[in-house]
Amino acid sequence: MPEAATEATPETKSEEFHGIELTVIVPARNEEDCLGACLESLVSQSSEFFELGCEWELLVVDDGSTDRTRAIAANFPNVTVLSPQKLEKGWTGKANACWTAAEQARGQWLLFTDADTIHEAGNLRRAIHEAEKYNVGLLSYSPKQLVSGLWQRALMPLVFSELALAYPPEKVSNPELRIAAANGQFLLIRREAYRVLGGHASVKGDILEDVELAFLAKRRKVGLRFRYAADALSTRMYRTVGTMIEGWTKNLALLFGNCLILAAWRALDIFLLIGVPFLAWRYWRYGVWQLPWFTAGILLLLVWLRIVWRFYARAAKSNFPASDCILSPLALPLFVILLYRSWFQNKVLHRVSWKGRHYPV
Repeated sequence: MPEAATEATPETKSEEFHGIELTVIVPARNEEDCLGACLESLVSQSSEFFELGCEWELLVVDDGSTDRTRAIAANFPNVTVLSPQKLEKGWTGKANACWTAAEQARGQWLLFTDADTIHEAGNLRRAIHEAEKYNVGLLSYSPKQLVSGLWQRALMPLVFSELALAYPPEKVSNPELRIAAANGQFLLIRREAYRVLGGHASVKGDILEDVELAFLAKRRKVGLRFRYAADALSTRMYRTVGTMIEGWTKNLALLFGNCLILAAWRALDIFLLIGVPFLAWRYWRYGVWQLPWFTAGILLLLVWLRIVWRFYARAAKSNFPASDCILSPLALPLFVILLYRSWFQNKVLHRVSWKGRHYPV
């Protein structure tokens, strides 16, 4: 029978520090609604030739949860449950949790993955092989996004289409270009590369620690590969509209340096998508029997169809289903508000909130 999950402390570092191939690290704070599915997808990848507890290990860091997160993790065999070090001033909770686990990890590779992810069978070994094939020290995946409800289905394609345009994977993966990005939902890094970057201690106060690690990887030339990976894993980032609003308020201004300009362009989209057909209707209503006015209305309608097509083509870059991209214009006002709200909190108030904690920025 496999051993039950064990409680670990900072004093339990193993003598055989480099004895296994991979350490999977899952930081978790109040994740009772998703952690079980995540761990199930990870534990099920244990096999005769890639056995959990022998060839790889799985560490869950319970970051001060007040729900059943710790109990859920403890129910899984061969999963080690850790408590993070004391959260010092200047550290984010996630960076502190990841750093705690990394200090105890024994793997040659470290995989940092979020509690809301679901991993496809064989994903762990394939990811290591991919990193070795492309000779990179840091491999990051953008997962398939799972959404529910009208507002998630409409807003998420807008955000991810902008991310796809701001951080094209082919440019991010090009060592000759300075542009860098990573997704903390799946961040695989070679132990030596992690040491060269300074680990999470080097990004301890950064809200987007994953992106900052990617920039360090580019600057210190450890090799970076980033891609959309629906074949590897999926995630449901937000389970409610409220957490979605809180999450993007925290992140948008950090992801897009031109936050207010982007808000202005998306406000222009609202005007064009609504205003152009309204103007065409006005022409037809008051001048339908007068050929010049009727022709002007037809031309405006053609212009509007082109605007709609270009908008859809942009949204389609998000890798969301066509049905969600079609809904995305409905969320344009919300997206504009979130861009402004994120700018205000980050640039004016210089503070953000996430999961009951407040951080200066």
